[in-house]
Amino acid sequence: MTRAGEPGFELRGSRRTLRNGVVPPDTGEPDPRRWRVLSVCLVAGFMSLLDVSIVNVALPSMQDGLGASAAQVSWVVSGYALTFGLVLVAAGRLGDDRGRRRMFLLGLGLFVLTSAAAGLAPNPEVLVGVRLPQGVAAGMLSPQVVGFIQDLFRGPERGTAFGLFGAVVGISTAVGPLLGGLLLAGAGDADGWRWVFYVNIPIGVGALVAAVRLLPADHVGRGRRRPLDLPGTVLLGVAVVTLMLPLVLSERDPASAPWWLLGVPLLVLPAFVLWERRAKRVHGHPLIDFALLRTRSYAVGATLGMTYFAGFTSIFFVLTLYLQNGLGYTPLLTGLTMTSFALGSAVTSALGGRLVSRFGQPMVVVGLAVVLVGLAGTDVVLAATAGSPWTGWAVAGPLLVAGAGGGLVIAPNQTIALSEIPPSSGGTAGGVLQTGQRLGTAIGLSAVGAVFFGALTATGDWATAISRGLMITVGLVALALVLGIADLIAARRRTRRAPVPEPTHVTGPTGGH
Repeated sequence: MTRAGEPGFELRGSRRTLRNGVVPPDTGEPDPRRWRVLSVCLVAGFMSLLDVSIVNVALPSMQDGLGASAAQVSWVVSGYALTFGLVLVAAGRLGDDRGRRRMFLLGLGLFVLTSAAAGLAPNPEVLVGVRLPQGVAAGMLSPQVVGFIQDLFRGPERGTAFGLFGAVVGISTAVGPLLGGLLLAGAGDADGWRWVFYVNIPIGVGALVAAVRLLPADHVGRGRRRPLDLPGTVLLGVAVVTLMLPLVLSERDPASAPWWLLGVPLLVLPAFVLWERRAKRVHGHPLIDFALLRTRSYAVGATLGMTYFAGFTSIFFVLTLYLQNGLGYTPLLTGLTMTSFALGSAVTSALGGRLVSRFGQPMVVVGLAVVLVGLAGTDVVLAATAGSPWTGWAVAGPLLVAGAGGGLVIAPNQTIALSEIPPSSGGTAGGVLQTGQRLGTAIGLSAVGAVFFGALTATGDWATAISRGLMITVGLVALALVLGIADLIAARRRTRRAPVPEPTHVTGPTGGH
């Protein structure tokens, strides 16, 4: 929908088409520093997302070096994921209302400090305790990246910017095991895990200096500052944590996860919705304006993105376990095996961002189909080469295909989802989208982990376990594809049913034709 006074627009082949095939133009001149600002944002975004995946290959080294229990090591990953997802929406709202620059600098500074503290951790309790605020810092950063893109870019440039951000998402997820393996190989197994965190310090400090110089000043006066909806923030936080906690804890041991917590969101989420509606009526400053979710492009994009993340991120989890524990690969070889996915994603993400204004939703559907083919091919190749020394080389091909398809999904889907969202709400909208992605990741990892470890326990065969786990990833991506196709069909039906405007007749001075 367009608002009064805004240019009409429509995204070709999608839910709407922007006039002249671009996102809504802005009357102001673009910021000449916008591409340099984007580069700073992408570096920060890469670090925060990389810390989700890079830690996995270092877990055995952490356990040995600190004498940690399996539960403590699991919390090194789970704690970060929980607090990351917890603060996304509130951080996005604060960025919209109090200033993106301020929130970005706070988040980046905290991320650097907590990375240093994690690397220096003398025992597992300190490491777990530091990972919680590190996740908070990552959650503060991510929505600001989306908000800056919404603020600074217009027309096809916005698609290009989101394409680069999509490349960062795909690459950081896939390349984490490789970078972790390189660090462990270079620093040694005893304390090599510490460099997984230390590596963030020089990069983060450099990004912080550049951010101070380049990020545009916040223009939020005292009169425009809206109070943060604290009751809504608490209610949403309780719902997110109680939903994610059993999911992330079930990745390695489904039987011990506190599944009873899943009943809490059933009570809390309705209360959150009622409170937000009341907040909208009383003071007009809810944490989430549900008008966002009534925008079809946004609601469909958020749902499709959550489902896709449930499928594509879980493949790296089970592949890492299979290659390292099942086939005896080193962390470095494991990372090299999955690098092809990152390469394919990097190329097509940039391309997809540039072409989304031309092709729209059909490109997302094609991308999902290509991912599905790549993941199914990965399953077939792993089954055919079970126990072979050439498994890593053989699986690189279908992973390249899956990565190439993934680059046509993340950035274009995000561009379309946010195409009708005003820049003033970009941070909040981005926070909601990314919360859905984190929830999708947790759901996918839980489902795939349960099937993978269940098959491994029942059969003792790693090849059977990986095959069954990959079936779940294929099924989740297939579900995302079905959603995309259904939305595309519905959009075309609406287009056919739309009334055709009557021709305008030009009349002469006497009223004749």
